[in-house]
Amino acid sequence: MNTTATVTIKRMAPADIDGVINIEEQAYGSHHWSKDSFLQELTNDLAWYYSLFNEKGELVAYAGTWHILEEAHITNIAVSKENRRKGYGEALLKAILDDCYKEMIKYITLEVRVSNTPAINLYTKYGFSSFGKRKKYYQDNNEDALIMWTKNIFHDEFKTNYEKITKELEGKIIINA
Repeated sequence: MNTTATVTIKRMAPADIDGVINIEEQAYGSHHWSKDSFLQELTNDLAWYYSLFNEKGELVAYAGTWHILEEAHITNIAVSKENRRKGYGEALLKAILDDCYKEMIKYITLEVRVSNTPAINLYTKYGFSSFGKRKKYYQDNNEDALIMWTKNIFHDEFKTNYEKITKELEGKIIINA
């Protein structure tokens, strides 16, 4: 039986930070961003942070980007352990891309652990490609990071793929803004 989940994605607020830190600890263990780091990001004019709430109104995922001229850098996307594989990370990625379209941002980049196959698969699905590695990027275990970029998101090839995969997502998740 197919069920459609309804989520709400909002710009992150200071009241969300305790919940974000809980998700951070689940996602990254003891080596995670601090509460102060997130509070500083919320005052950074270049930073766009998002909180995702499930149907019960619980904060279950978040994401962040920096918008710098024609580029966006995804700083993080994390989902609480019990809510993974439900499309919430994908819903956040869609919100990021939608805002990039609104803000006329052409390119999006990120780093992802080379061992994070689910995330790499999601980014690849959305048109990101690998352009190298950052050796020993992650301080907790010296794991390499894969550097990923999109092509210009306004080019027809990217937009056609984006429209196709977001229609598939809309069949699984209803996103309230």
